[in-house]
Amino acid sequence: MHSFFFDSFTHIRIIDIIDVILVAILLYEVYNLVKGTSAIKIFIGIISAYLLWKIVKILKMTLLTEILGTFFSVGVIALIVVFQPEIRQFLLLLGNTRLIRTTRGKFLFWKLNVSHPINVNLDKIIVACKKMGDTNTGALIVLTRQNELKTIVDTGEYIEAAISEQLIENIFFKHSPLHDGAMVIVGHAIRAVRCILPVSNNPKIPAHFGLRHRAAIGITEKSDAIAIVVSETTGKITCCISGEWTEDASAAELTNRLVAELNR
Repeated sequence: MHSFFFDSFTHIRIIDIIDVILVAILLYEVYNLVKGTSAIKIFIGIISAYLLWKIVKILKMTLLTEILGTFFSVGVIALIVVFQPEIRQFLLLLGNTRLIRTTRGKFLFWKLNVSHPINVNLDKIIVACKKMGDTNTGALIVLTRQNELKTIVDTGEYIEAAISEQLIENIFFKHSPLHDGAMVIVGHAIRAVRCILPVSNNPKIPAHFGLRHRAAIGITEKSDAIAIVVSETTGKITCCISGEWTEDASAAELTNRLVAELNR
């Protein structure tokens, strides 16, 4: 047994080590693109199915090997359709000449185990929402977490401005050219406004919820983002997380919920 492992180890080539490292980098970059989105579950499912395929192949389970092999041979087209936004981002990443100058500060999977609270200036956001609620000014604000929603940001107007109550209120003022659509906040900055969000088709959504509420629920169904809606009709504030919603939230309730979620 000792001789077998020793002989196997001595047959490892430098190119084999490079091969493993490149696969690890590829998997990490794919994970980095899909984390925080609904696609991460599909990605994990594919990896699990692939490992199962390899196991049944080693065990010489002919029927399962044939079934899983067929799935992977014809499933490439389906994967391209499902992961179209992520594939696009990955190709853009490969075309970025500054790829090597990464700011991660860690190598490969070491970064995955590091968790930092996401710092957002919640006080100004909540005060602005409270004021807009008092004047029945409709608003839709999205707070990002791991997923910075690059594809959503690309649909709107990029501004990259510091968060302030006055700016948020002015953007959502009904005569403002930027009031329609969603505001996307990343960290301490308003990244973009007038962004287009996916609309939820959840049949359990109350009938009195409008398009803003459906869009807020939709983006939280498809990503790890948090959405805040101020109703133009009632002035009530609704907080949406993971496809669930809390209607008519007070400023204190909203603060506690956001602090808990952003630092979880």
